[in-house]
Amino acid sequence: MALNMGQKILVTGGGGYIGSHCVVELIETGYHPVVIDNFSNAVRGEGDVPESLLRIEKFLNTQIEFHELDLLDKPGLEKIFKKHSFYAVMHFAGLKAVGESVEQPLKYYRVNLSGTINLLEVMQSHGVRNLVFSSSATVYGDPQKLPIDEQHPTGGCTNAYGKTKYFIEEMVKDQCTAEKDWNAVLLRYFNPIGAHISGQIGEDPQGIPNNLLPYVAQVAVGRRKHLNVFGNDYSTPDGTGVRDYIHVVDLAKGHIAAIRKLKESCGCKVYNLGTGTGYSVLQMVKAMEKASGRKIAYQIAPRRGGDVASCYGDPTLAEKELGWKAEYGLERMCEDLWRWQSQNPTGFNNGALP
Repeated sequence: MALNMGQKILVTGGGGYIGSHCVVELIETGYHPVVIDNFSNAVRGEGDVPESLLRIEKFLNTQIEFHELDLLDKPGLEKIFKKHSFYAVMHFAGLKAVGESVEQPLKYYRVNLSGTINLLEVMQSHGVRNLVFSSSATVYGDPQKLPIDEQHPTGGCTNAYGKTKYFIEEMVKDQCTAEKDWNAVLLRYFNPIGAHISGQIGEDPQGIPNNLLPYVAQVAVGRRKHLNVFGNDYSTPDGTGVRDYIHVVDLAKGHIAAIRKLKESCGCKVYNLGTGTGYSVLQMVKAMEKASGRKIAYQIAPRRGGDVASCYGDPTLAEKELGWKAEYGLERMCEDLWRWQSQNPTGFNNGALP
């Protein structure tokens, strides 16, 4: 732990679901995170600080430096880089709703691409050469083979969100090729779920959840009447879609392993972060019923456009090169998700149920 003492890490989008869980791991491993967020997907708490960070400060008994900032504000970004000497940047900030990205592609390209270009340029001008990027398995598009390893072709994305992740990966690779002293680890996540064991922070989708598990949890807690299962005629064991779910704390620990990797002057590396196991929608519903002790009502609905039958990754490269492996299984993911949801029925605002 002493090795990392005081090494400053800039965390963009650190008020959000995955970012906040990574802030916890950074602090617990002895790093000094400096967080920026524009509240596009974080709940504003007292003193204009994300509620997620206020809660982390309480349960870890620490203080976290936070700046409200949008990556499109380049002068604001310059100011933060002038104030601090960062060892590395963990880049989570970006828009991430697949459906919205299909309807409003320009918004996604402006925010995700321009924001990242600003970040990379400011890093370059301030001599910060280490990056961990929050990418996604969406860069693989429709799986050509399963499980998906890092050699699987990328770029055949089915939506603008996935394309922004793919374009950013390409930008970072090109930058590392051009500037030999740059190091970057691109982490392709599968489906993060669950929450910190404290039950104090977790996924708090604003509006109707886009992801299965938060939706299922909201049905269990009484916020939604039933789940729509989109398609039960896929060629999978029970006909419903199969995905690779990973506990968000395991995912966060993968980011700490990625920072360790940067210290080897690794150049540009790409890793899948998943468990390598696929679970179907109905298996997830059953697991959440078990964790919550509640029946979860669902209806079968027509397939959604763009959904694939099965998608799960091969995480062996991360184990081999990062010394990282997902530890938590499905039961633990659901228990932790339920603790968060039942203690915070309406998320960070934590009011009574409407």
